[in-house]
Formats: sequence, C-alpha cells, structure tokens
Amino acid sequence: MRAMVKGFLPFYLFTFLPLSSSAQVGKYRNDFAVGINGGYIMSDVGFEPQVTQSMASGFTGGISLRYVSEKYFTTICSIMAEINYAQIGWKEDIEDKDGNAVINSITGVGEKYSRKINYIQVPIFAHLAWGKEEKGLNFFVQAGPQFGFYLSESTDKNFDIEQINITDRANSTVEQYKMDVENKFDYGIAAGGGIEFSNPYVGHFLLEGRYYYGLGNIYGNSKRDYFGKSNFGNIVIKLTYLFDIVKTKNRLK
Repeated sequence: MRAMVKGFLPFYLFTFLPLSSSAQVGKYRNDFAVGINGGYIMSDVGFEPQVTQSMASGFTGGISLRYVSEKYFTTICSIMAEINYAQIGWKEDIEDKDGNAVINSITGVGEKYSRKINYIQVPIFAHLAWGKEEKGLNFFVQAGPQFGFYLSESTDKNFDIEQINITDRANSTVEQYKMDVENKFDYGIAAGGGIEFSNPYVGHFLLEGRYYYGLGNIYGNSKRDYFGKSNFGNIVIKLTYLFDIVKTKNRLK
C-alpha cells in the first residue's frame, strides 16, 4: 500500500500544483457547476487467500460538483467531487479443476454465490482538460482519493452454507460466506478520463471511464484474521450532466 501511495503522490501533487501555485501566470477562472451522474459499475474484491471471481455488476449515480480555477496555458484546471450511491461487491466462479460448474449434492444444480454491498462513495478529483472550454469538445483526465461509507449488504446464493460441495471445488476458500463486512469505511485511489461536450445554453455532458483501487479492506487483516487482504477494485463507465451556477465573465478571460 505504501508503494502505491508513494507512486501516486507525485502525480497528485503535479495535478494540483497549477491550482495552487500558478495564479500569477494562469488565466483567471471562477466557474462553478453542479449536476447529476449515473452509470454502470463492475467490481470485485482482492481476497488473500484467493477467491475465484468474475466482475459483479451494479449501478452508481449521484450528484456532481465542479469548480474551475484557471486555465494554465492550454490546460483547464479544476477540482471535481461527487456524492454517489454505488452497488458493488463480488461474484464467485464456483468451478472444479476442469472449469466445470460445481454441482451441489442437495439441490442438484451448479452452486452460485454473489454479494452486493451498497455504499455512499465520495471521490475528489484533480480534473485537467484540453480542448474547447465553452462550446465544443474537450478531453480530460482526473485522479484523486475516494472514500466509501457502508450502507447495507445482501447475498444471492442457491445453496445452504452448511451443505456446500467443498470436495469438487478447485478453490476451497469459503470463510467469506459467514462473514459480514467488518470495516464500514472504505478508502482508496480513483483515476480515469473521458470526453466533454459543452454548450453555453445547455450545459456540459461528460462521458468517462475510471478505475478505483481500494487501499482499505472490508475484513480485518491482522495475523489472527482469516483474510490478509480484502480490498475493492471497481471499473466505472459514467455519464455526467453539469449546468453552470457561477460563470467567469468574458472580459476577465
């Protein structure tokens, strides 16, 4: 975790540097916009010991806020934040050594298991864009910390935990079935990019993809705990609409 934080810190400082230290050379901006966002989220959990998975799908959506502070040469510099509801979790691939579904001896069907965990997620991004500022297209990159606050969880399974077919499973890790989320606060790093279309009369439309890497764990990871690691990974495809609340006057640009 320390290595990831150290690797990310120079980029994070670089992206925020124009916002704080270049007021003398940057072109003044004072633009504030709010709006809504929604999209598709795919997630898994990095378990140690390993749990064989495929990506679980869910919905994410919420409120977006953006403050543009300046245009530094050709770079439009801003800070963007969101408050989102997100459905994340994991979906297991329960297979034997030959890649076939494991059949439960009681139900006679392939065993299935997934966990859906609902969060309020709050990402805070350094947002850098290049291209048309007021009318037309630009492309952007953004990165920053993200915080998650646990709401609830639910399980979808077709077997009794006490009657699973552990003999035929290629992956025998099943301790997670009996464990609710222990750590209610999640944190990590999110980064991504996309395109934005702006119109002075309609607003701003942003289409983006991003990845989130969790630095926290949903279960305890001390020497006495079963899992040494249990962090989230999320892939998000999202559409955002923003409308201007405060806009820099043309004469100041």
